[in-house]
Amino acid sequence: MIRGIGKSGEETLIEMSETGSPGEENNGLYRHSDSGSPPPDKSSASLCSECSGSLSKSSSLSSVIVCDQCEKEHTEPFQHLSSFAGIWRKRTLFLKYRARVDKHLQSKDSVYFRDGLRRIDFILSYVEDKDGERKQERRKIFETNLEKAGLQLELEDKQESEDGKTYFLKIHAPWEVLATYADVLKIKVPFKVNDVPDNREVPASWLFTPLRLPDNVMHPEPDYFTSPFDKSKIDFFLIEDKETFFPPSTRNRIVYYILSRCPYNKDDKLNKDKRGIKRLLNNGTYTSGFPLHDCRYWTRSRDPSCESERFSLYRHWARFLRFYKEQPLNLIRRYYGEKIGIYFAWLGFYTEMLFYAAVVGLACFIYGVATYHDVVWTEEICDENIGGKIIMCPLCDKKCSFWKLNSTCNSTWQSHLFDNTATVFFAIFMGIWVTLFLEFWKRRQARLEYEWDLVDFEEEQQRLQLRPEYETKCTSKRLNRVTQEMEPYLPVTSKLARSCLSGATVLFWISLIIASIIGVIAYRLAVFAALASIMDTNKLEVVGSLITPQLATSVTASCINFVIIMVLNFLYERVAIWITDMEIPKTHVEYENKLTVKMFLFQFVNYYSSCFYVAFFKGKFVGYPGKYAYMFNEGSGLRNEECDPGGCLIELTTQLVIVMAGKQVWGNIQEALVPWLQNWWKSRSARSHPESLYSRWEQDYDLQNFSQFGLFYEYLEMVIQFGFITLFVASFPLAPLLALMNNILEVRVDAWKLTTQFRRPVAAKAHSIGAWDEILNMVAIFSVVTNAFIVAFTSDMIPRLVYLYAYHPGTELTMKGYINNSLSVFNISEIPDKNSPEATEHPSWFNSNITTCRYRDYRYPPGHEYEYSHTMQFWHILAAKMAFIIIMEHVVFVVKFFVAWIIPDVPSDVKARVKRERYLIQEYLHNYEVEKLKLQLIQNGSQCICPETASAVKHEVLSGCLT
Repeated sequence: MIRGIGKSGEETLIEMSETGSPGEENNGLYRHSDSGSPPPDKSSASLCSECSGSLSKSSSLSSVIVCDQCEKEHTEPFQHLSSFAGIWRKRTLFLKYRARVDKHLQSKDSVYFRDGLRRIDFILSYVEDKDGERKQERRKIFETNLEKAGLQLELEDKQESEDGKTYFLKIHAPWEVLATYADVLKIKVPFKVNDVPDNREVPASWLFTPLRLPDNVMHPEPDYFTSPFDKSKIDFFLIEDKETFFPPSTRNRIVYYILSRCPYNKDDKLNKDKRGIKRLLNNGTYTSGFPLHDCRYWTRSRDPSCESERFSLYRHWARFLRFYKEQPLNLIRRYYGEKIGIYFAWLGFYTEMLFYAAVVGLACFIYGVATYHDVVWTEEICDENIGGKIIMCPLCDKKCSFWKLNSTCNSTWQSHLFDNTATVFFAIFMGIWVTLFLEFWKRRQARLEYEWDLVDFEEEQQRLQLRPEYETKCTSKRLNRVTQEMEPYLPVTSKLARSCLSGATVLFWISLIIASIIGVIAYRLAVFAALASIMDTNKLEVVGSLITPQLATSVTASCINFVIIMVLNFLYERVAIWITDMEIPKTHVEYENKLTVKMFLFQFVNYYSSCFYVAFFKGKFVGYPGKYAYMFNEGSGLRNEECDPGGCLIELTTQLVIVMAGKQVWGNIQEALVPWLQNWWKSRSARSHPESLYSRWEQDYDLQNFSQFGLFYEYLEMVIQFGFITLFVASFPLAPLLALMNNILEVRVDAWKLTTQFRRPVAAKAHSIGAWDEILNMVAIFSVVTNAFIVAFTSDMIPRLVYLYAYHPGTELTMKGYINNSLSVFNISEIPDKNSPEATEHPSWFNSNITTCRYRDYRYPPGHEYEYSHTMQFWHILAAKMAFIIIMEHVVFVVKFFVAWIIPDVPSDVKARVKRERYLIQEYLHNYEVEKLKLQLIQNGSQCICPETASAVKHEVLSGCLT
């Protein structure tokens, strides 16, 4: 009789009882017989003649076929290979090798060594290739040095891997190593339970109950007072279990610190550049290096000693249906480290604050919709007796003819939705909102700094940790005046030359962006004439009534500009990293700051240049009929384009929506869909593996690598979005609403991909969002200026107000006659031949009785002694615009600085807790030293004091970079 033992319910392939009964679980182990006979090795596995006849139809691909005779003899289960071919044969061979877990006594889906006691803190993988001997020598030396540093290693043979060629090196840091480097890195650990009561009360907190998460998820560990770890004062700290005292995130951070500084050459003094796991990964000695996730994301680990924090994060945080829930920031920080935790804290807070801006923006938009039919100047444009009788001058040379003003009725209605009196209010509100956002974030950040033990974490502490690349590339040495030790440094001449080359490269790429923008403008000018001819309202009445040639040109140009933006962005990312590496920054902080400045400067010009063109240049330097301005010269034929008859603001809105929405959609596709497809393709052959066969390290190996720039790009994406909703928000009040909807999705997409699609990143500390904080402040200040200029020069708000209060007819305030007042008159007979439309382009209603045409400007009519010169109203409007800019800027800046002054950066209860902790540290250390001294005095009275000898094994400490 043949019996198939496959995955059934919660059982796995290699779960068997000691007697072979399928009903008893063996925790992923093959038990030996009672006699204690060792399991058969690879050479003893052979086919039984009794088993070669029939196979169970119900057995799955991953079933192991066991016969009665084999079971009675307590031999290893085997698979029948004779009936399989091709991929079936390969899968069967794979399972045959992988089922041999009994010799290791440990399930494959585990975060422990084979002994089940030592935790895997890091994984390195490699394959043997053509250059195998040299790489093998590097690995041998590197691993020997790791063992000298105190790390413990365990190798998984390639025969145990799915592809049959990948080796996995498991690394464990014992307590002695962890304690040594925790002291070196000054990692804060608990010494007393926090006894300061939390008196914070949220008004009407019951309303937020549906948004809360379970307390064990929000607060995975008690609140402690902490102090930097000191190996010489072990009994000072609250150490219950040395194996769990340091969380996995701290353990992998320490191990990576060692790996990044460990040499892989025999004589480290001669070849200091040959050190660090990063170089070994770059030259292919190792294919990957990463810490392990603690379990599969959709189920808890079967090992009761495993935390299963990944499962908790997925269940409560990384699913979109949890979008309304608060984020488990403490659990994120515990699992991924402070740097990733602070990003999600900032993103969540930014999203919360966007809610208020979105509500006000939506109210302004609703106001525009509500007053849709009450706008006098729009009614005049659409009126057949007013706008229908106003003949406008051609918008381009030769191909554009005369047109009636009422043909732009729809675009004028659309423009009013965003260009109304609420626009001014919203621009001022956003100037104050951005200040509130930044100030309240400082308070939130201060609270997190305390709760996450980052109060005393300064950038100087990180500056002590030199980049391994800096240490290896800088061969010169000099005395550090602070530490009085020799340290590597980059000569001034070399540093200056590298900085100049870096600056020149950045300027070249910015010039390339400007050139591309000029190309898009040339496209606008060249295509407008063609579209104006094709979209003649007399030929295509339906299209012409819905979209104007200006709008069609703006939409197509915006789409082309977006494609150019994405292409240049893709190319420049690699250039920015290259030139930053070339500068050889000294520390990780300096490296990130340099890269941040380069990337944001480029992205600022790349994403915002087209919006700046539409907002501040388009339609401002047009000239007038008979004396038009051209882009290059009159010979180019590229006449500077005019704004849409509805105004330039609607075109800026169009540009902003296309670039902003397009970037957000493309970003989400790139962030979520691409990693998922890559992982799906990479792990397609392993998806049906039971947990015990598909090892934990191989599961993570098949995921995408979370690069050192992964978080950088997330910040960059959000800061660029922040620029869109602040710099140009006066043109599109719905921008915060779009950003809010995107960010609600962004939080869960980032959480989902980090939890399910990427390997676990190495934990890193950060007490703030770094250089991005200064960039946000600069954007906030600059946004006040840009919005003031948009309202003054891009919107028609100021000309309308000047007309209403100074130039309206009669004694009552009215906007009647505004359209006629805002258009100047020109004699058609005076239009030069080069500007006159061709006869075939004239509409059917045009005849020789029409002698004048109108254009948007404030100039004297023909026959006036100052004909075609600017009128006094033009100068009044210009003065009003400048006065508005000055008043708005001063009002907003005064309110901003007042709000920043009145709101303290650090909450009062946090200040009290920090003082309490510092006091307790001093008091407890004093008492500790006193008790220690008493103990020594007692020992002095009873016995001779001999010099202490260290009983622990001393390991080489790789801290040469700490200077």
